[in-house]
Amino acid sequence: MLNTLPAIHAHNLGKRYRMAEQTDRWFRRTTRIVVAVEGLSFAIAQGEMVGFLGPNGAGKSTTLKMLSGLLHPSTGEVRVLGHQPWRRERALLQQIAFVMGQRGQLWWDLPAIDSFELNRVIYRLSVQTYRHTLDELIELLELEPLLRKPVRTLSLGERMKCELAAALLHRPRVLFLDEPTLGLDVTMQRRIRAFIADYNRHYGATILLTSHYMADIEALCRRIIVIHRGHLLFDGSQEALIARFTPEHSMEEALISIFTQNNV
Repeated sequence: MLNTLPAIHAHNLGKRYRMAEQTDRWFRRTTRIVVAVEGLSFAIAQGEMVGFLGPNGAGKSTTLKMLSGLLHPSTGEVRVLGHQPWRRERALLQQIAFVMGQRGQLWWDLPAIDSFELNRVIYRLSVQTYRHTLDELIELLELEPLLRKPVRTLSLGERMKCELAAALLHRPRVLFLDEPTLGLDVTMQRRIRAFIADYNRHYGATILLTSHYMADIEALCRRIIVIHRGHLLFDGSQEALIARFTPEHSMEEALISIFTQNNV
């Protein structure tokens, strides 16, 4: 019997922070509550690739951190592959990956191949499985010339390719991508997009992608989730978003329209 449970399920998800504020008194502090995410609900099917959009400060990265278990939700419920991510259970951690743009996981002064080997140990991969997966990634991402160079000597595009490889060595079933093409040139953006699409097709991975480059979203994601100030504004297809918010038949114009209507 096929598993029909969603890979990612969020219900009434919320995150609030208590922030300290300055006062005129030396020995007295005041605090205020900052709402980063409020009442967010959605489900993502296994193997689905979804664009997750919103202006700066909308709550995208906070949501991804809750989904991946880096943050504990203040309210609501979240399940990823049937697990509560904040519990940080090995059974889940071995099946997910989080790539955060230019914030890397590679050791700066070591060759990338050494960081890959460290990930093999962390994820308890057999040498045979590790070697097979690494060979695939080396071919797909054209990594061979980069493996033994110190990470600090790599260009941004080269480093991003190595970051993706490090995140995918354990073949995660769920992949959270936060601005994976940030700062890359147009040619490298296309290569990274093609690789993400191939990974989704080959492994049936569920992918949640944030990007400020509309080309990333248009090329990869049939479904779009849009949030603003932590609230859900839209959840549907690219075509539905464009038809609802702009007559210009442009994803970018549709997003400008939806954010303008909501006083961004």
